[in-house]
Amino acid sequence: MANGDAVGLLIANATLPEGARANVAVSGGAILAVGGDEVLELVGPSTRVIDADGGAVLPGVNDGHLHFIASAMAKFGYLNVGASVASNWRHVETLLADAAPGADGWIRAHGWDEVVLGPGGEEVVRGLRPDAPVVVFDQTGHQLLANQTAMAAAGVGQSPAVPSGGVIGRTALGEPNGLFVDAGMELITAALPPVPRQALRTAALKFQRLLHAQGITSLTEPGLGPGGKALIGGACTTDALELLGDLAAGGELTLRISALLLFAGTGGVSTEAVRAGLASGLQHLYTDRGIDPQLLRIAGVKVFADGTPRSGTAWMSEPYGRECNHGSLVVAGSTDAERVSELHEIVRLIHEAGLQAGVHATGDAATESAVDAIIAAQRDGRIGRHYIIHGAFRSNASLGRLARHEVGYSTNPAIRAAAGDLMKRLLGEERYARHQPLQSALRAGVKLNIASDSPVTDTDWRRTIAAAVTRDTVHALGRPDDPGRLTSAQALLAMTALPAWQDHAEDAKGSLAPGMAADLCVLDGPWPSSEAIDELAERKVAWTIARGGVVHEPGWVTASRRPA
Repeated sequence: MANGDAVGLLIANATLPEGARANVAVSGGAILAVGGDEVLELVGPSTRVIDADGGAVLPGVNDGHLHFIASAMAKFGYLNVGASVASNWRHVETLLADAAPGADGWIRAHGWDEVVLGPGGEEVVRGLRPDAPVVVFDQTGHQLLANQTAMAAAGVGQSPAVPSGGVIGRTALGEPNGLFVDAGMELITAALPPVPRQALRTAALKFQRLLHAQGITSLTEPGLGPGGKALIGGACTTDALELLGDLAAGGELTLRISALLLFAGTGGVSTEAVRAGLASGLQHLYTDRGIDPQLLRIAGVKVFADGTPRSGTAWMSEPYGRECNHGSLVVAGSTDAERVSELHEIVRLIHEAGLQAGVHATGDAATESAVDAIIAAQRDGRIGRHYIIHGAFRSNASLGRLARHEVGYSTNPAIRAAAGDLMKRLLGEERYARHQPLQSALRAGVKLNIASDSPVTDTDWRRTIAAAVTRDTVHALGRPDDPGRLTSAQALLAMTALPAWQDHAEDAKGSLAPGMAADLCVLDGPWPSSEAIDELAERKVAWTIARGGVVHEPGWVTASRRPA
């Protein structure tokens, strides 16, 4: 063999997910060959050889719904008050009481979960820290608690008007109690000072390193832009979009990121806001800078059609929850008919702009309305690869509509696992049983992917895959006959090849084949069967390769949370 034919990297003695032994040769950022001993002949004097020692070689993991900037700041920028450090509200109170304000004078925190802590957070936070404004986002990012100082800084009086698509908690006297939900959060987040660019940069690079240590090479960042200040901590702004562009242009970005623009927060999106956002030209931010779209691209626009079941803002066809009502869409409008019409026009504008609509819908009525809006927008004959985020379905018949019209479906098994008991109480056993019909969706031909929704759940994709295969919850094992279960092989596809479709990149990444991107994850053992999926928790990521280069290897120290 001539030296000029040698490859730069070769993974030897690996196993494919189906169990066959294989060697993988990489050259020029792409997979050159996958096969047996004949691939070893491509080794030359300058080839770096990785001995997988029987470990599984996988396509790089692609998390199709991971809030990269929000997660980075929650992990490395904000005070953590999640279940890992606070098991009750007294613990949260102590953490907030001891916290030092940031340089801007505010205390930002994230992670409280009513499932773990129970009710009562409003009373704890409202009177805390008169010396500093405090804002504490819940684990989902759809609710926040603010103290009196923060409410005063935001100009929230005794009787604020409730924004369209929002909820404001009230005391017995009718005054704000410090709880703000969905569009209501913007009353507080509007007053948040901008997160310093250097803080964003430091957190983003640390978080990128952590994701590579987990084998993740691609993700969808579902919501940055003018409306992002309403999200966790106020960091998901246009400045964050620009930061990602700077990292890509400077050669520091090694994750492949598809970003969705956000023109409004978690409630109150309007045709006016989307039209103005599109007219700004923000969707051309990266192409105007000549950034490789296979590395970083603006794919579309995120739209919050409704909220969440736990906050009572999901739109359901049947009553649910503590208030036993239907909820509603959280888009602009004063009636259901007006809001449905507004959602249709919003999706039409996005489609007309040649962008992808990622529509957050957690209730079955919201999901049906979002699918209707996508089908109507595609009457021009062009498939936009629009997709439903989270999703709920009245029956499996609804899945056929998604398949026929090539509407994607991105959902989060780890959320179902973590919040299963709460969801059962809110929805009832029958509706919960058909929540996230993963296997039925695949059989219907739906373009499905499973994702973390970090920081709502952990970025550890092994947990997401295990949750999809077992359908376990925190307090109950999944039923062996659960029709929603995926096999381990299907779950792996749903975090590799299938999200590549969402990225318009199924011909470029997501599978182990010559010519595909050399984005690879090598485990320290073979891929487990469905019956042995619990073994996946014991598998460690030994090597991660992104764009043909090693970005994680044994012995590298991964980024960890800063001290609390």
